[in-house]
Amino acid sequence: MTLAVATFASTVLGGLFALRFRDRAHLILGFMAGFLLGIVGFEIFPEIVSQLSASKTAPTGVMTAFVGSFLAFHVLEKLIVLHHSHEEEYAAHRHPHVGMLAAMAFVGHSFLDGVGIGLGFRVSAAVGVAVAAAVISHDFTDGMNTVSVLLANRSTTGSATLWLLADAAAPIAGLASTFAFRFPPGLLLLYLGAFAGTFLYIGAADILPEAHSEHPSALTIAMTVAGAAAAFALSRAV
Repeated sequence: MTLAVATFASTVLGGLFALRFRDRAHLILGFMAGFLLGIVGFEIFPEIVSQLSASKTAPTGVMTAFVGSFLAFHVLEKLIVLHHSHEEEYAAHRHPHVGMLAAMAFVGHSFLDGVGIGLGFRVSAAVGVAVAAAVISHDFTDGMNTVSVLLANRSTTGSATLWLLADAAAPIAGLASTFAFRFPPGLLLLYLGAFAGTFLYIGAADILPEAHSEHPSALTIAMTVAGAAAAFALSRAV
C-alpha cells in the first residue's frame, strides 16, 4: 500500500509541476520515457521469457496481449486523450467535454495501474517493485497531462485540481481491489504481456515524442539514456 500512496504523491506533484514549470517538463519526460522502456526491456520481458520457459507455454497468448494493449492505448489516446495536443493547428475553439473525457480516461488508466502493482507482486516481489517504480514514474506525467488537457479545454483550476486528486487516488483503489480476487498463473502471464505493451506505448509513442516536441536537445537525450540506465540498475537490485 505504501507504493500506491507513492503513486498518489507522484501524480499530484506532476499536476503541480504542470501548473508552474511546464517549460522544464521535457527533461523529466525524457527521463521517464527511458525509465519505462528500461523496465519493459530489463524486467518485464525477462520475467515473461522465464515464466514461459518454466511452464512450457506457447508465447502466442502473451504476445497477443502485448500487441493488443499497445493498440488499445493508441486508439484511446488518438480518439480522446491527445485531441488537445493539436488544438493550435485550428481556429480558436475549445471542448470542455473532451477535457472531461480525457480526465476520466486518465483516472481509469490510473486505477488499472494500481491493479497492475497488486498483480505484479502476485508474480514476484521483483516484478512488483519494478511495476510499481514504472507506475510511479509515469504517474508524474499522468498528473501533468490531466491538468494540461483540462486547462487547455477551458476547465477551471479548481476543476482541474479535483480531477488531479481523483487521478492520484485511483491507483490506491486499484491496488486495494486486487485483494478481492485471485488470478490463475496463465492470466498473470497475459497481464505481464498487456502491461509491457502499455508501458512500451506510453514510453516510446507518448512521452518520448512529447519530450522532444518543443525542446530537441542533447540534454533531453541524455536524460532518456539516464532513465534507461536507472531502470537497468533497479532490475539488478531487486
